[in-house]
Amino acid sequence: MATARFHQALGTAQSHQHLQNSGSHHEFGNASLKLISKAFKADVGLSIRGGYSSCMRKSGVIQASTSQTSAQPVSYSPNNSSDVLRRKSSEAALILIRHGESLWNEKNLFTGCVDVPLTKKGVEEAIEAGKRISNIPVDMIYTSALIRAQMTAMLAMTQHRRKKVPIILHNENEQAREWGRIFSEDTKKQSIPVVTAWQLNERMYGELQGLNKQETADRFGKEKVHEWRRSYDIPPPNGESLEMCAERAVAYFKDHIEPQLLSGKNVMIAAHGNSLRSIIMYLDKLTSQEVINLELSTGIPMLYIFKGGKFIRRGSPAGPTEAGVYAYTRSLALYRQRLDDMLH
Repeated sequence: MATARFHQALGTAQSHQHLQNSGSHHEFGNASLKLISKAFKADVGLSIRGGYSSCMRKSGVIQASTSQTSAQPVSYSPNNSSDVLRRKSSEAALILIRHGESLWNEKNLFTGCVDVPLTKKGVEEAIEAGKRISNIPVDMIYTSALIRAQMTAMLAMTQHRRKKVPIILHNENEQAREWGRIFSEDTKKQSIPVVTAWQLNERMYGELQGLNKQETADRFGKEKVHEWRRSYDIPPPNGESLEMCAERAVAYFKDHIEPQLLSGKNVMIAAHGNSLRSIIMYLDKLTSQEVINLELSTGIPMLYIFKGGKFIRRGSPAGPTEAGVYAYTRSLALYRQRLDDMLH
């Protein structure tokens, strides 16, 4: 019931940037992208109470850091039929990036779904993230609807050696689709479609948004604030719990991003600490206790390989001069060699 009330509120209260993608197509080069995401709305003004039922109880743990981690296969059960899965033998890269430092991170304020940009440090973190993934193929980009995630994706791609241009798809209505058309086939081939989705937004912190974290702890007590921030199923006043955030983020990942990976597309997701923790919980089969202890650094990309029906975690790429991460798979090693041959 809480789930229905929450998403009904999102459907009625978030109304600025409407991404209604059902049945529409966008073509970039040889890739035909069918967008079928639900309506996107950007303002948040809702009152929600009560908890969600538990989503996932799995095992496995991951630590996000600047160092590489050993490859670890993670079981995966796609929504698609096993016949489709068997036909797709190629591998695909999945890159996850938490946005760089935002202006409210710098001020130690609860941000949630308030749309604030990156700091100078955040810009530098996004550029550094781009250097780390500059040799990894990217065919599609997904970001949240918030500017700090979109800035991170765009800045990161300025460092990519292929020099393809990320282009945000606007699909609010027929006019938006028509006005955003690209008429050059060569330009399409040098473009990367960027899909924005509110489902990948940060956890909505309710009445804590805009409050100073230290002052809030002084007012309500450290234990209460810690409970709001680090429990799995207890939301802050009129906000989302991590469980509620996971429900929308993982559902979107399954419905829209997994099919792209299954078809062989290499995908980058630029999003937020809690929405990415939710996706990692799904990929690595973490328990609710393990996911609340998971920390993601700003601007540090994480690489997964989807191959043979499994997500294989590769850790964080060490940078374009470090060959190790690319040698984990034959496909990535060959891709990097092609880049070297093309650009030298």
